[in-house]
Amino acid sequence: MTRIELVAIGASWGGLTAIKRVLEPLPVGFGAAVVIAQHRSAGADGRLAELLAAHCALTVAEAEDKQTLDPGIVLLAPPDYHLLVEPGSVALSVDERVHYSRPSIDVLLQSAADAYGDRAAAVVLTGANADGAKGLARIAARGGTAIVQDPETAVRREMPEAALAATPAAHVLELDRIGSLLVDLVGTRERARP
Repeated sequence: MTRIELVAIGASWGGLTAIKRVLEPLPVGFGAAVVIAQHRSAGADGRLAELLAAHCALTVAEAEDKQTLDPGIVLLAPPDYHLLVEPGSVALSVDERVHYSRPSIDVLLQSAADAYGDRAAAVVLTGANADGAKGLARIAARGGTAIVQDPETAVRREMPEAALAATPAAHVLELDRIGSLLVDLVGTRERARP
C-alpha cells in the first residue's frame, strides 16, 4: 500500500465544526501534511487557524505562497485566495472564483491529485454546493484515497452528495470516524533519537 503523504480537506457551510472533529484525533507526529480549503469571504478575520489549533495537536497556520509542506503541519487557504498544491510546497492564487468561491475546494483537490497522485487522500465535508466533487474524482482517478462525510450527518448535504455522485467508491464516514481512518492511512513519523 502506498504511503499517504498529503491530506487535503474541503468544507463550506458548517465546516468549522466538521474540520475540528476531523483534526482532533490526529496525533503529534502525524505523518502527512494537511491542507484545507474552507469557504470564507474576503473580509473574514484570520482566527480560523487559532480556532482549529485549540482543538488539534498539530500546528495550524494560514498558508503562505511557496511554503513547504511538512508532515504534521496544517495549512489553511487564506480568505480570498485559492490554495494550490505543488510537489513539496503550496502556492496561492487569485484566479477566478470556482463555484463562486475563492478558496475553491476543487482547485485544492485537483492540484493535490496532480502533485501527489496515489500519495494523496482527500476529504469532502459539509457544504451547500458542488465544490469539491470534480477534485475528489481526480484524486480517485490518480489512485488517491477519497473520503466523504456521510451526508446524513452534514449540516448541509449538497457538497458531500455531489462528491459521492462524482466518486461513488469513496469511503463514506461519520465525522468522528474520518480522523481515525486518516491516522490508519498515514501513521506517525518515527521520533528522532536524542
